[in-house]
Amino acid sequence: MNPEIDYYFTCISPFTYLGHRAFLETARAAGARVNFKPVKLAKVFANSGAKPVPERPACRQDYRLLEIERWARKRDLPVNLKPAHFPTDPGLADRCVIVLQEAGEDPGEFVQRALAACWAEEKNIADEVVIADILTSLQHDAEAVIRSANSTDVADQYDRNSDEAVERGVLGAPAYLLNGEQFWGQDRIELLAETLDSQPGGQS
Repeated sequence: MNPEIDYYFTCISPFTYLGHRAFLETARAAGARVNFKPVKLAKVFANSGAKPVPERPACRQDYRLLEIERWARKRDLPVNLKPAHFPTDPGLADRCVIVLQEAGEDPGEFVQRALAACWAEEKNIADEVVIADILTSLQHDAEAVIRSANSTDVADQYDRNSDEAVERGVLGAPAYLLNGEQFWGQDRIELLAETLDSQPGGQS
């Protein structure tokens, strides 16, 4: 049986952006199924004890920017350390991920485009036009996806994802859970890969 990885994230997270492609490549190489679970990060932070960026001490804020810069260089990704539209509400983008997954579509590239829109392209992912453009570029019916994303059912699933993350002790975004074991942060992808390889049927 192929492994499954529960992927907790939000489309506004810089570290999700930095690790997204590397994570998907790791999962693909292991033949793992990815369950995309966008969450309301404020709820996760409230449970894990993390503080929103503006409430962190200056030394932690400075180090966060240094880490983003370092990892962008390592992952060969463009990045704006202080994007014009951060923070902004990622809810619409996150809910579109839920819609695409429930429709049997792979939302991976949509997530990548939404993350890049904020962190590399100075676009506001809270803007419905921005999200519609991304969906259309990926050959999705933007109007239908956005309509579904604004439904009560999808909003409820978004809340359930967030509650589930709290129940499972998710620390922040991104977090990858393999058989209940948490790998928190895009800098743990290599450890995740090693764990996947060590399992029965793994590559090693």
